Amino acid sequence: TEKPVESMAGFLNKIGYLGMAIAASGAVASSVLYNVEGGHRAVIFDRFRGVLPTVAGEGTHFYVPWVQQPIIYDVRSQPRNVPVMTPSKDLQTVNITLRLLYRPRVETLPNMYNTLGVDYDERVLPSIANEVLKAIVAQFDAGELITQREVVSAACREALNARAKEFDIVLDDISITHLTFGTEFTRAVEYKQVAQQEAERARFLVEQAEQEKLANVIRAEGDSQAGLLISRAFEEYGNGLIELRKIEAAKEIAAALSKSRNVVYLPGGNNMLMNLNIPQV
Repeated sequence: TEKPVESMAGFLNKIGYLGMAIAASGAVASSVLYNVEGGHRAVIFDRFRGVLPTVAGEGTHFYVPWVQQPIIYDVRSQPRNVPVMTPSKDLQTVNITLRLLYRPRVETLPNMYNTLGVDYDERVLPSIANEVLKAIVAQFDAGELITQREVVSAACREALNARAKEFDIVLDDISITHLTFGTEFTRAVEYKQVAQQEAERARFLVEQAEQEKLANVIRAEGDSQAGLLISRAFEEYGNGLIELRKIEAAKEIAAALSKSRNVVYLPGGNNMLMNLNIPQV
């Protein structure tokens, strides 16, 4: 009975040793391996050789613990808003916001780590955006910034791409998302709109008065022409026209009275009973 027990204990000890060996190998493997996720790249900093010139792609890679250190970069396009306050050509205060989609140039990541570090966007983008926007906005007055917004955006895109290229940064998209002016300019625009509306109203009133004046002149000319025609008719035909107008007016009055229920016809003379000739006693 002792031999089976000893063999079982030896078997369990072997399993324990195997588990310890697997755990130790896993710990060693985790200490010499690192992962690069999708959309990321890594550069290696060596304590003896400095930043290595190679860039590690996606996947699992080996490195020497303590001697080497992987630095992970996100190489996907990332958004950033850069607000800038700057004067225009006509000295109006402009609040403008740029939206940038940026990413690092993959092949130059070792040099970027040496010169700018991991937070390259914080070091570079605000400064070049301020510089470019102030130079571009100063070329346009406030009205042109509104009416020629596409031209301003294209000029900013071209200048920013050139400046970002010097720092190995790629700008996938540049757009103006916010554009406002100071309170004084906004108030001046409102006053201008009110003045334009008042001018339009005054112009309408002037035109209306001119039209009324013209209508009065035409009406007076028509009345004088009508009076002239009537006087000529009197000269040619005498009072016949007046008599004709009296007859027409009488016909109209008789027609109106005949339709009324409260009006009765009373024949002339003293006798109102069917106009009978009754001999007098």
